[in-house]
Amino acid sequence: MFMRMLVRAAVLRRGRALSALFAMVVAAAVATAMLNLYVDVQSKLRREFRNYGANIVVVGKGGAFLPADAVAQVESVLGNRGVVAPFGLVVARGSGGQPVVVAGTDFERVRQLGHWWSVSKWPSGPRQALVGVRALAVVSPKNQSFDLSFQGHNIQLTPAGTVQTGAAEDSRVYLSLTDFIAWTGVQPSTIEVAANGSPEEINAILHQLQSAIPGTEVRPVRQIMEGEARVLGKTRSTLLAAAALIILTAALCVLSTLMGWVFDRRRDFAILKALGASDRMLNGFFAAEAAALGATGAVIGFVLGLGIAAWIGRVNFHASVAPRFSVLPFVLAGSIVVTLLAAILPISLLQRVQPAVILRGE
Repeated sequence: MFMRMLVRAAVLRRGRALSALFAMVVAAAVATAMLNLYVDVQSKLRREFRNYGANIVVVGKGGAFLPADAVAQVESVLGNRGVVAPFGLVVARGSGGQPVVVAGTDFERVRQLGHWWSVSKWPSGPRQALVGVRALAVVSPKNQSFDLSFQGHNIQLTPAGTVQTGAAEDSRVYLSLTDFIAWTGVQPSTIEVAANGSPEEINAILHQLQSAIPGTEVRPVRQIMEGEARVLGKTRSTLLAAAALIILTAALCVLSTLMGWVFDRRRDFAILKALGASDRMLNGFFAAEAAALGATGAVIGFVLGLGIAAWIGRVNFHASVAPRFSVLPFVLAGSIVVTLLAAILPISLLQRVQPAVILRGE
């Protein structure tokens, strides 16, 4: 009988029931989409930030060389949480005596670390160089093989391609670390690290690196880390604020619907009271109607929210957003709580219904 009364109440007042249900579906869909995006957006934004280079730099104290196993130690600390690239730097001279900065590195690692580099072609063989667009005019104006000299040692390099970043890389000549060490005898003095994780995890990695490699300085790249923290913080705030605003709007819509519901059904409730129904029973019945409304809206909205989250991920990040079914209990509980809170005022009005006055038509 109780279930029949709930169903009949919704069927006979389809207009009001559908408007309240629509509000809860919208609120649940938005909450589902925001909660799904809340986690995925953070990981995807961190992945996007890694495309802009390192967020940690390891250097030898006082310009000293790094230990031979420094790269292996950094990778041991990182595990699968980032990319590492070593760099050795010297100032060499071209065939005309002009100074030029030359860097030795591992090109395979740099390709993973420097996605933002604009490279025409990466070196693929020995004694091939990647030349910055500004350095090219100095060392090889005609894009031909060129000679470099460092402390009496010469090397002939062939430009494989050019690199342009708008930063210091444009004025450098890059060659493989093997060729660099064989030519200069200089070991790497810098390791750039693009570590993945939250700001707390990045700070933990910093401390671990300082402990694992004594005699080095481990510094964060403040521009990357602070910019990442600001963007992530604003993104989280925007998602939560948008969800809260829409849920509040839905709650007001449900409140308005339930108030009208009570007003339209005053005679029904008066008859129930006249037949002996207690205020507690009527309050429970009305609360059950509100809870059923919230639960139905939550289930429908959850399905729609998963689709919205997947669409946003595909359009904005060109990647899928994994559906998180663990969100459903929170959306379901939240929707029921919202409808029950919206039902408090109508229930208080319901308690004031006087059967004798209503049934006399007053």
